Amino acid sequence: MGSAAPGHHALPTVEEVSAGGVVVDTATEELRVAIIARFNRGGRLEWCLPKGHPENAETNEEAAVREIEEETGIQGKVLATLGSIDYWFTVSGHRVHKTVHHFLLRATGGQLTIENDPDHEAVDVAWVPLAELGRKLSFPNERRIVDLAREVLPEYL
Repeated sequence: MGSAAPGHHALPTVEEVSAGGVVVDTATEELRVAIIARFNRGGRLEWCLPKGHPENAETNEEAAVREIEEETGIQGKVLATLGSIDYWFTVSGHRVHKTVHHFLLRATGGQLTIENDPDHEAVDVAWVPLAELGRKLSFPNERRIVDLAREVLPEYL
């Protein structure tokens, strides 16, 4: 493969961090999870877990709670850490190395809506039963996070 020498890339690299996760309505038998739909840079609709960048001195947990509420309308309480995923993409002349920290949250209130999303990235929001989530989510790495959530959730029910 024709790639740059190790440690040297033609494009500058930017590090990005986001936090979000799996917010579960534990009051429902099917354990519904709030997810959002957004258009990717190529214009394709993708269903994904809510997430966003920490603001100011927020911890990743605080950012996850805030971002989930902004993007889905659902308030939540962090129950557990589900781990992180990282990936690379290129946009407007630079490479981005993004790390996303995921948490398991119990829904504590709110109404399903995208009206409070300040960035207006979310174009739809839905409750999806935990058992069906793997078929609905667009990204394999997020499906793995959901598998982890499914493993640890019984400890909190």
